[in-house]
Amino acid sequence: MSAAASDDANESVRLIRDSAAAIAPPGGDTRRIRALRFQDPGFDRGVWGTMCEMGWPGLLVAEADGGSALGMREYCALAEQLGAGLAPEPLIPASMAARLLSGADLAALLAGRHLVLPAWQERPNSLDTVGDTVIAGGKVTGRKCFVPMAAGADAFVVSGQGGLALVARGAPGLSIALEQTQDGGNFGTLSFADTPCTMLAGDMVAALEPAALATAAYLLGVMDRAFALTLDYLKTRHQFGRPIGSFQALQHRAADLKIQVALTRAGVESAAAAIDAGATGALALAAVSRAKARAADAAMLVTRQAIQLHGGIGYTDEADPGLYLRKAMVLSNLYGSAALHRARYAANAADQDD
Repeated sequence: MSAAASDDANESVRLIRDSAAAIAPPGGDTRRIRALRFQDPGFDRGVWGTMCEMGWPGLLVAEADGGSALGMREYCALAEQLGAGLAPEPLIPASMAARLLSGADLAALLAGRHLVLPAWQERPNSLDTVGDTVIAGGKVTGRKCFVPMAAGADAFVVSGQGGLALVARGAPGLSIALEQTQDGGNFGTLSFADTPCTMLAGDMVAALEPAALATAAYLLGVMDRAFALTLDYLKTRHQFGRPIGSFQALQHRAADLKIQVALTRAGVESAAAAIDAGATGALALAAVSRAKARAADAAMLVTRQAIQLHGGIGYTDEADPGLYLRKAMVLSNLYGSAALHRARYAANAADQDD
């Protein structure tokens, strides 16, 4: 990348971060997040509309199709900022769906008129996008699980044997069972029984990779903010007439957490840079898996330690550290767990050596 191109990229990342901070301030009031928990649809439709006005669902979509044609660096910067603010709006799954739509369907999603979400998973801890679902003759039969924020969706992009299909929420033969998640959102289980659909062209497997990396970036934002809260507490909480952060044992624990955040940031930024530089195949898969595995493990470690370092107050629901742990618990397994991505990284790293 030339110096001029690098400056342009850095400027676009800064602008993305600034615009995201206006919606999801990382050090801001968590009352909005608390008010939305365990309520349908689990997010603020007004805020989602603002995100669409800013063009965020189309960040990776070609300009000719109404998108911004930006790269993974910008997308990850956005996701990180939203993670720091715990924004519950379904940007990552909606952006994944945007890569699979075209024409009027894509325009409606990007404009915020319809929220379309991908339904690809049938089994826990799996990246298999086909499963037992059958798409044939203009009908879908099967079952898809773990659809984030399904309560607010207007339609679903469904993958299965036979390709991809768009299914409207109210289509005959579609039933949706909602389950609340630890962070106060919801997962949907979709059951299809000869449900009418519209066939789509696209590659659900390819669309998974940006979503997995963006989730790693979101987790980076979650853990970074949880760590910042913890540092503030260590500096202000006093015991024995001095800040508890002055105790060496706690300083060592805080240093370990800072290292986890730094390693995660390096993994996310490296993967984003590799994909923006044109990495494909085993190289791209290994980079994404390394970032997601690191982020999933580190987010759980940092947020758990944040609660412990806050002492007794940290374990109460009224304390903010618990919000970050709950978010990490949900996202650490979404788009593949740490264990799954470690195994995939090993397999693809070996392919690069062959």
